[in-house]
Amino acid sequence: MQRRVLFFALTFGITAATLILVGCATTETRISQHPEMYQRLSARDQALVSQGQIRAGMTMDAVWLAWGTPDQKIPDNMGDRPTETWLYLRYQTPPSYGGPYYYGPFDWSYLPPKFSYASKGATFSKGRVVFFQYVPPPPPL
Repeated sequence: MQRRVLFFALTFGITAATLILVGCATTETRISQHPEMYQRLSARDQALVSQGQIRAGMTMDAVWLAWGTPDQKIPDNMGDRPTETWLYLRYQTPPSYGGPYYYGPFDWSYLPPKFSYASKGATFSKGRVVFFQYVPPPPPL
């Protein structure tokens, strides 16, 4: 009986880990899956994208290759020009909730809260970056 439970837990764990890793695309993964998009970039932009960096004037495709799919897309207007801002979120657990809260392999009754904050963003006009910013994490609560 214990062997069966262990086999089930191991199978479940491997499956969950695989799904999590597949969902976390990296810059290299996006480039390898879309080489035609990467090849259309200038040599300067290819170098930046490969490092996960962007610059003003880059296309939306270049930013997507460098940073991935944004968590939020916000349409707006800058004067008389339509714009779109892409926000990328991070999640932080306050230190006051820290500590080991592992009760056992099947007890997930307590998960500490996570708070989201914008970690970076880019604003586009006519399909090109007109403004971008990296935001430092907030101070601990």
